[in-house]
Amino acid sequence: MEYLHTHLALSKLPFSVLKSLRLSLSPARPTGGIRPKIMRNLVGILKDKISLIKATVLLSKQTATYHIAVLRATTHDPTPPPDYSIDDVLSLGHHSLPTASAIVNALLTRLHTTNNAYVALKCLFTIHNIIARGSSVLKDQIADYPFPNGHNFLNLSTFRDNSDSESWELSSWVRWYADVIEQSLINSRILGFYISSPLSRIDSKEQILGLSSPNLLNELETLVSMMEQICRAPESLHYQRISIVYEIMRLVCEDYRLILREIFTRLSEFGARIERLSVDELNELLLDVIKLEDCRGKLSLIFMNKKKNNGVWDLLGEMKANVGMVKERKENMRLVTFEGRRRKGSASTRIGQEVAESRRLASPAS
Repeated sequence: MEYLHTHLALSKLPFSVLKSLRLSLSPARPTGGIRPKIMRNLVGILKDKISLIKATVLLSKQTATYHIAVLRATTHDPTPPPDYSIDDVLSLGHHSLPTASAIVNALLTRLHTTNNAYVALKCLFTIHNIIARGSSVLKDQIADYPFPNGHNFLNLSTFRDNSDSESWELSSWVRWYADVIEQSLINSRILGFYISSPLSRIDSKEQILGLSSPNLLNELETLVSMMEQICRAPESLHYQRISIVYEIMRLVCEDYRLILREIFTRLSEFGARIERLSVDELNELLLDVIKLEDCRGKLSLIFMNKKKNNGVWDLLGEMKANVGMVKERKENMRLVTFEGRRRKGSASTRIGQEVAESRRLASPAS
């Protein structure tokens, strides 16, 4: 059966590809590492053809439609998936819960069964597009996908593609990108909307005004965690020259801009209520501000100042100074209050002892 699938796949390949494949397999002098890469790309094309044929032959017509759409969006070649292939996945999952579930299952099965870095990156890129542009039912299927052990549902922390040095380095991008998407989904549960999808956000200035300070701190903390995760991008930033990595960073850069907007809104609200915050709440706020300041340099390097948002960074400096000042004043007031109570307690204890002693002396001898 496997031989039949391979034969059918080969019969569908263009003659130019078959000729290149025959030349790649024939003995030849070394070409400085170019031939192995060509061979890897051709093998990838062959695998994609075989997968398409298997889906057509072995699956029902309806199920095959979902798998074929996913396969066409997540091929082995190093270029980004065409817009129409992403649109096909989004449109198929748009109509109903069963179709959305089938698309998500096909996509995550593809992700969890591949050892190829390009395929894994394209799967994650497709998931990111679902979060950014997909229907609500499709997003919910991604967000509600079963979590093994309650976390890390993408489960790519050990992903490695050992094909060559480039694939090995791209594996670190796969692991990082999976973590970014997971953190984005965690944020959506806490915030009540998807950062990547501004249309899912209800304009909620009044909602933010109505939040308690602990809840507002919780939202700020999850946004800061997202920034910290973006900052963990691999050091091989020159890999952004690879077209699929470039497209991924374009989407992440847009998320970065939207996260900064949400952080600015919450910091502005904290500025208005700073005098009403407890010392513990001020400590939490100060920690988040310091974490953001620590991210600034790496974020500028990652995005090459594409999204400067200097207003946010200026607000951070102002907020840090104000929080420090209010915190110091409240700590001093708390210390003075505590010392006053301690002295008052000591004085009352001393007076009580003196009264008791005088009463003892004044009482008639027994």
